[in-house]
Amino acid sequence: MRRIFTLVATALLMLVTSCGDHFINDSDYRKQVEKDFDTKVRTLDCPEAFSIFETPLSTDEREALMFLYAYMPIGDILNHDGEYFLENYRLTKEALAAMPWGSTIPEREIRHFILPVRVNNENLDTARSVFFKELKDRVKGMSMYDAVLEVNHWCHEKAIYMPSDSRTSSPLATIMTAYGRCGEESTFLVAALRSIGIPARQVYTPRWAHTDDNHAWVEAWVDGEWYFLGACEPEPVLDLGWFNAPASRGMLMHTNVFGRYDGPEDVMRRTPMYTEINVIENYAPEPAEVKVTVTESDGTPASGAKVEYKLYNYAEFYTVASKTADEEGRSALTAGRGDMVVLASKDGKFGLQKVSFGKDSTITIVLDKKENDAVEHLAFEIVPPAEHANIPEVTPEQRAENDRRMAYEDSVRNAYTATFFNQKSAEDFAAKYVLNPERTVPLLIGARGNFEAVSRFLGDATKNGLGTRALELLEVIAEKDLRDTPYEVLADHLYNTDKNADAKTVLNPRVTTELLYPYRKYLQENIPVADAASFREDPARLVAWCRDSLKLLDTISMHYVQINPERVWDYKIADKESRKVFFVSAARSLGIPAWVDEVTGGVKYMLPDSTIMDVDFEAHEQTVIPTGTLKLDFSPIPMLDNPKYYTHFTISKYDNGSFRLLNYPESATWADFKDGAGMECGYYMLVSGSRMAQGNVLTDVEFFTITEGETTETELKVREDPDQFRVIGSFNSEAKFRTLEGVETSVLLTTGRGYFIVGVIDYGHEPTNHALKDMIAAAEGLEEWGRPIVLLFASQSDYERFNMENFEGLPSTVHFGIDADGSVRAMMAENMKAENGGRLPMFVLADTFNRVVFFSQGYTIGLGDQLMKVIKGISY
Repeated sequence: MRRIFTLVATALLMLVTSCGDHFINDSDYRKQVEKDFDTKVRTLDCPEAFSIFETPLSTDEREALMFLYAYMPIGDILNHDGEYFLENYRLTKEALAAMPWGSTIPEREIRHFILPVRVNNENLDTARSVFFKELKDRVKGMSMYDAVLEVNHWCHEKAIYMPSDSRTSSPLATIMTAYGRCGEESTFLVAALRSIGIPARQVYTPRWAHTDDNHAWVEAWVDGEWYFLGACEPEPVLDLGWFNAPASRGMLMHTNVFGRYDGPEDVMRRTPMYTEINVIENYAPEPAEVKVTVTESDGTPASGAKVEYKLYNYAEFYTVASKTADEEGRSALTAGRGDMVVLASKDGKFGLQKVSFGKDSTITIVLDKKENDAVEHLAFEIVPPAEHANIPEVTPEQRAENDRRMAYEDSVRNAYTATFFNQKSAEDFAAKYVLNPERTVPLLIGARGNFEAVSRFLGDATKNGLGTRALELLEVIAEKDLRDTPYEVLADHLYNTDKNADAKTVLNPRVTTELLYPYRKYLQENIPVADAASFREDPARLVAWCRDSLKLLDTISMHYVQINPERVWDYKIADKESRKVFFVSAARSLGIPAWVDEVTGGVKYMLPDSTIMDVDFEAHEQTVIPTGTLKLDFSPIPMLDNPKYYTHFTISKYDNGSFRLLNYPESATWADFKDGAGMECGYYMLVSGSRMAQGNVLTDVEFFTITEGETTETELKVREDPDQFRVIGSFNSEAKFRTLEGVETSVLLTTGRGYFIVGVIDYGHEPTNHALKDMIAAAEGLEEWGRPIVLLFASQSDYERFNMENFEGLPSTVHFGIDADGSVRAMMAENMKAENGGRLPMFVLADTFNRVVFFSQGYTIGLGDQLMKVIKGISY
């Protein structure tokens, strides 16, 4: 503790006595940073983590590092040395000095939107140095506005969109892979813009209101104003992206600003690490405020109550904002003019109520429910905001030039990805090293730009007689791990694990969403021999060690930024998530099977007699959590005989005032519960919903209790409304097909964003002829609708025999193509549950959020009229 006091005193004394320019010129703000830094140093109580402050630093360097250390999560402090952050500050100074706009940017924007390395929850890397060197000359002589557009073109040259898991790759890993999900693309673009001294921030809607899923994009500060853009999706102008219209229907747009931010935006909450601001006003017209008052059953204010504002999405009520009620039991939120559900809780009691922003200005929630209450089911219709898109003007010349540039950028990226393993080269590799090609080829292809690390790993392992074991390791880690895990990490876990140990629960380095480290040999060498033997004999002792030896600092930690298991062992510091990762990592390093349950998030380990134990870090004895059985009853409705988890229903467990989602696999359906499914004892909420074509949802909420050894039977209700069109399935709008000229393209590239019709047709059969004639009869209405219609021939032969002259009068919005490999037909048939590959012709009316509102297959009379009925229903 004496060294801590000395460290703080020395840092502050050197600030007073050192000469040079300030990084923080506002003396009041500087004093606040010094105070927060002092609190962080004392809370962490780990002098080694702040050793950079004991080295010679200029005034501005010391202040910049003090600002970073005052607010960065403990995972960043402990996982990286101070030289890393000092180098990033020096790169920031260099960029600001080199760029013509550097001297025009206010200190506040530099401090919060350029200096911080971390954008969200990504793995940190050395991107700032790499990006600055590559971009500084590319934007030379440009205005700030044009530089932002240019950097986005550069990002598109490097990566495009591809969905993946929730772990956020680093910017350099995104380049290596050549794709990323929207959270990774936006992190990449923000890092690139900051590298050349342009303030940038990631903006995200935690969940859409009108459809499932979420989205993230970027705002860039240009000459005093914030503009938005879609990351790696360049447009000719700013404030333009495919999401202009969806964003106008948004309920909430967040950004987490590093540190204690005092900007003009609406502050939702402050944490010791970041300021969460609400920027909904930039996207949705006239957002509205709702004031929520929480009371006890007797009407007294429930001060300190937790108030969660929830959106229906993926069949759950997802928390998009969480607040604490003041002394009068009040909280407030500003959001788009649509519906949410508000959950308030305190001291084991809760209340749940729907709220309509723009209609309700105030509501009162009474805490009149408690765990295990037999609550009567609740039914809501959740209505999203109406669309009010504001689309900036783009000239035909601007669009043509942008398209030309994007085509060139595609060619650059494709030339890079052509260096990856393909089917032939992967098969040759497998043959060279005598590895099973069926197992080896997908792994090498899946490694993408990380192929050198993965191929070296497999090659070396084979030479050491562990080729098959290496395949087992690569097969149990996540797909994304193949794309960004270094050789050293893979080698550490392979060569320091018993070759007969279970691959999934011992060899596997992946625990949850942490960055993988080569910790196994380190832990084996640093855990004392006697302790290791004791932990192996009884893993409950390792649980007890974690409980008694680790200092938990969750208030200054960030979800997904876990502490490296080595550092947890060295410093005896963790947060709850890092403790979970450490326990499993240490257990596996000692040969003890351990894992985190994917559904409940609970930690488990296996005894030598195959007994599975549940870890409770607070308990002094480890036991098996008692379970009961849940049986769901469901009566089929039209086009729905087996509701899907996340699409039609979810289950959440009551936990300390909140309901925590059970994360069943995406393949889970009602069929997994109809005959009974084991479940931990406790109190649960069953949410179901039918998404209508216009985005509103008919929801039903049921509460039930699972008792040990007993079966609880509950009805699963999926509501219907005959006057509305329900979302009945999904269609992958990125599905590929060939144009009649033989060029590969996708539905999305052909149709653009919005609704579309896709049909798979054949030649010469009466059902197809009828369908096309019916569309000709409805051509006027389809033309007026104006959305693209993609008609795909089921084979090259069908196209070659087809006579276009026989079907003159089809709408001009029709685009023909060929489903050469049958993948579109197969996908449609699978998603719409059409037996035997579906009967041709097959038609869907869907949108680029992958929602299907109409499906037809085989012989159908009046197809055009049916389509127009649905089109009118979703358009008005």
